[in-house]
Amino acid sequence: MDIPGPLRDLAIVAVAYVIGGIPWGVITARVTGGPDPRNFGSGRTGGANVMRALGPRAALVSGLLDMLKGTVAVLLARWLGAGPWVEVLAALAAIVGHTYSPFLRFKGGRGVAVAFGALILIGPLAAVAAMVVFIGLLLLTGYSSLGSLMGSLTAGIVLAATTLATDGPPAYLLYAVAGTALIWIFHADNIRRLRDGTERKLDFRRHGG
Repeated sequence: MDIPGPLRDLAIVAVAYVIGGIPWGVITARVTGGPDPRNFGSGRTGGANVMRALGPRAALVSGLLDMLKGTVAVLLARWLGAGPWVEVLAALAAIVGHTYSPFLRFKGGRGVAVAFGALILIGPLAAVAAMVVFIGLLLLTGYSSLGSLMGSLTAGIVLAATTLATDGPPAYLLYAVAGTALIWIFHADNIRRLRDGTERKLDFRRHGG
């Protein structure tokens, strides 16, 4: 029996939220026997705190797994033939799931890696531009949050521009705006600390691997 379109689309978004909520940073800590990233820095479960708690190798692993959450959300919508609007809603749901994880009493990370994982499929050129800005600012300033904020803004601008220039799906304009907005909203405390000069930097020398 065929599943009605609206019910299918709702199920895709719901599953994407659950996938987004998988706390890979915490799972990585438990598998490796390392400290819980929620006990470091901002108490978040994303790559920056995993880096602080467990070092760059663990941060790379958990970061890639977080990226896959966004990628899988979009692929799920495409596999089921749901169309661009559901792709975008699924991607946004995965970002929200990462930040408000149902497995961590609705706490989590800030959604940057998840948003990037979805962006790879939705707007590859925007993903490349965002990565260049993120890495450049991280290396120049040491602030992961600044790189994330400016990288997401760059991604939004490039995605919107390329969508309009190529007559791409209008739904991608929603991702350009809403995806960027979510990242900035979830970084509200970082923005305050950057403004006040109290933001934490990443120290790559503290861990040997």
